[in-house]
Amino acid sequence: MSSEEIIFQMILHGGNARTEAYEALKYAKVGDFETAQRHIEAASEELHKAHQVQADIIQKEAAGGESKITLLMVHAQDHVMTAMAEKNLIERMVDLYKLIYENMKKNTP
Repeated sequence: MSSEEIIFQMILHGGNARTEAYEALKYAKVGDFETAQRHIEAASEELHKAHQVQADIIQKEAAGGESKITLLMVHAQDHVMTAMAEKNLIERMVDLYKLIYENMKKNTP
């Protein structure tokens, strides 16, 4: 697999993670927390795949392999880091929606 194909794997999994995280937020907004949790878990799986690709690149470099820092690699790293940050924030937002729904239930006669 070429270095570009490896990099695109990071971009792919980072993008999939973001999509899953935003799906979780969509379901949390309407009170479907089970489905939201499934999407959070799917986002975590996608980020794990992206991390595996990163780890492979790092291990090859550490073993004396050549490493080129290209704009594409920087973009891939940025994509994965952004997906991680958004997923973490969305997890907190799902928790907030859950609290809101629980409080609404308590206060509804």
